[in-house]
Amino acid sequence: MAHAVRRQFRAAKGYRLGWRGRQFEIPGTTVVYHKVLIANRGEIAVRVIRACRELGVRTVAVYSDVDHDALHVRMADEAECIGPAAPRDSYCNTAAILEAAARHHVDAIHPGYGFLAENANFAAVCKTWGLDFIGPEPETIERMGSKAGARQRMSQAGVPIVPGTSGPCSEDECRSAAARIGYPVLLKAAAGGGGLGIRAVQNPDELAMAFAASRREAQANFAEADLYLEKYLPQPRHIEFQILADRHGKVLHLFERESSMQRRRQKILEEAPGPHMTETLRRAMAEAAVEAARAVHYIGAGTVEFLVDREGNFYFIEMNTRIQVEHTVTEMTTGIDLVKAQIEIAAGIPLQIEQDAIERTGCAIEMRINAEDPQARFAPCPGTISEWSPPAGPWVRTDDGVYTGYTVQPYYDSLLCKLVVWGRDRTEAIARARRALDEFRAAGIATTIELHRRIVREPEFVSGIYHTGWLEENLDRLIAPQ
Repeated sequence: MAHAVRRQFRAAKGYRLGWRGRQFEIPGTTVVYHKVLIANRGEIAVRVIRACRELGVRTVAVYSDVDHDALHVRMADEAECIGPAAPRDSYCNTAAILEAAARHHVDAIHPGYGFLAENANFAAVCKTWGLDFIGPEPETIERMGSKAGARQRMSQAGVPIVPGTSGPCSEDECRSAAARIGYPVLLKAAAGGGGLGIRAVQNPDELAMAFAASRREAQANFAEADLYLEKYLPQPRHIEFQILADRHGKVLHLFERESSMQRRRQKILEEAPGPHMTETLRRAMAEAAVEAARAVHYIGAGTVEFLVDREGNFYFIEMNTRIQVEHTVTEMTTGIDLVKAQIEIAAGIPLQIEQDAIERTGCAIEMRINAEDPQARFAPCPGTISEWSPPAGPWVRTDDGVYTGYTVQPYYDSLLCKLVVWGRDRTEAIARARRALDEFRAAGIATTIELHRRIVREPEFVSGIYHTGWLEENLDRLIAPQ
């Protein structure tokens, strides 16, 4: 199959040079590509289509056979079904995606997030067959894909890391490290992500069982059972810095996002700037984020994630080598289109802005609206949407991939929409979030809209004094029927 796809690419005469650089009559745009294939679905595919359209770039949507009526399919200039519903047979099917790219004569592939976005092999294959992968180099993805390996690199670069093991370790090595740094500790999957493969260990008696459970979960989800150990930080804040880096050596940060509102280590609400961040801490973390990107020769849009403890110390935890779900709050406060920047960087265009010129204005909050039922332990809720009426009005943004009459499929992530608001300050942003959530109408399936309505009225959220465990600690009260 791979050789057949490669022959198709080689047979596409003029495939690269015939399209790259062609001028389009769209004033104020810089031509980057003729056509981009989006190897994703849902709201992020719609988001990429919109960015491409503003750049004068045609788009190709790929979809599974149950997604033929999806919004990204309707919006793209061209579309092609690439397989059955299961992600491994469609959105993660490298051969099918490359065959579609060959047939539609695209210049580049945008992976969005999830699926193949952080797959170093896919990025390498794109490069080998003459396609630009809109993301970092395969080597960078591979380096940062191992959380344990990333810790080692950051430590060598002088970026603070959470105390723990220097790399993957056996149960005995974990036990020795835990005795050295003190309990409680966290066991983490070396190739992990999304909160999977993580276990908190409170004392030595719990270690053996937790180690075995984390290994099983890591193997099942990442096909790699290696674990490493970190010191458990009580009530930390999760702060991440947005990075942009071009192919010409320029690395910029676009300030921080607060991502501490989490359930089972999955973010559900993000905001920028971070409440109670001091300028001293912000500068130190920004410098560390830029140094982290330089240490791995990063190219594109990425996110450097940190934990901040109760004493104000910060520690690197991971780097996401893709666009983040929560990139919207950075866009709303800086005015910089991160997806367009991704595309331009991949095409070799230098960043046209200097660090000192990047300014942040006001406050933005993003709320993830999922097809989940909080009353049923957040069970996914596939089904047909009988009413979908997102809010509007000044400084309200909805990034969605659904519509009235759309059927939510059970095969994919439950994210329906990202509701984003901006205000001149955090007080105004919270008031706008409340107003927008109260306007939101969605029927036919259960959603997390009501949970967000309650969160943005909570005194701890309003004061900005919350941490990564706050939502779990208060969840029973927040989802109780009223």
